[in-house]
Amino acid sequence: MRATDWFLATVLALALGLPNIADARPAYFLADPVTGYAIGGYDPVAFFVDRRPRMGEPRLEYSWRGARWLFLNEGNKAAFERAPEVYAPQFAGCGAYGLAEGYATAGNPSIFVVIEDRLYFFHTVVNRFLFLVERETAIADAQANAAKTGCLPRN
Repeated sequence: MRATDWFLATVLALALGLPNIADARPAYFLADPVTGYAIGGYDPVAFFVDRRPRMGEPRLEYSWRGARWLFLNEGNKAAFERAPEVYAPQFAGCGAYGLAEGYATAGNPSIFVVIEDRLYFFHTVVNRFLFLVERETAIADAQANAAKTGCLPRN
């Protein structure tokens, strides 16, 4: 598709009042479209404890903020139940660097970082690197853009 065709298609879509792009954002912490599990079924506490993503067990499920969360063990589940805001990814799992730049992307649980006891996901490894280069500014910019882009968790 040529650039002019793309531009005309975009203008037409906006003129027809197609749904707001923010409505298409992943809600409920990037729930997997097949299983419905938050963050693709990964245990959010494992990012902190094991420093790597680990799949949770369906028998260890907990519902919070409209999402079903899975855990690797009872201890991780209990920790999340006590303080879900600590363990849930920032920005509802959207890519933190994209938000810092003013747009929303789906974060990938396999590309993450924990900064000051907060979990951030990224769309690509390059995005993670760029975010870390200027992390204080990037965090502030991402926080400022989260509401505008629809990357806040639902209550």
